Amino acid sequence: MPNEPDWETGDGVIDIRDPAQIDAAFDRGERHVGTAVIGMVLHGDDVAVLAPRVERAMLSPDPKVRQLGFVAAGDMARLYFTLSPGIYAALRAEGLGGVAEDAIRDTLTFIPRRQLPWWMRRLNLWLSVRDTVEGRLLRLRDFLEPATDAVKAVCGKARRKKTP
Repeated sequence: MPNEPDWETGDGVIDIRDPAQIDAAFDRGERHVGTAVIGMVLHGDDVAVLAPRVERAMLSPDPKVRQLGFVAAGDMARLYFTLSPGIYAALRAEGLGGVAEDAIRDTLTFIPRRQLPWWMRRLNLWLSVRDTVEGRLLRLRDFLEPATDAVKAVCGKARRKKTP
């Protein structure tokens, strides 16, 4: 039988499978509970059991637990192809550019579009357009830089020849 998890150091908490044990850790304010939630998502099989713990981690006042809650949400999207309404609400509240960035992108990648809420469908469209425009601008810059250097080189040689 495996050793008991050490909540002080975090050793073994990723192996916890009992939802009651994770709920008790939340109630005690354990600092490694986010790691336990990720482990439960990676090794669990019932989204109805997992989702409330992931939501609770995402809404935690502890920044580290909160960050790991968003990691767990991304893992849920990758492994189960579904999220709960509460997880979608937390993702929407956090938005892009913060700790939810990767979880949102995982959700857009792994969950079928028809299952996404309307705001995520709109976000997906906006990100597609933005990424396309950014890609074209980068390709244009890659094309123009050598051309600009060549023109400067030709103009520089021409100026030097005219000066006595």
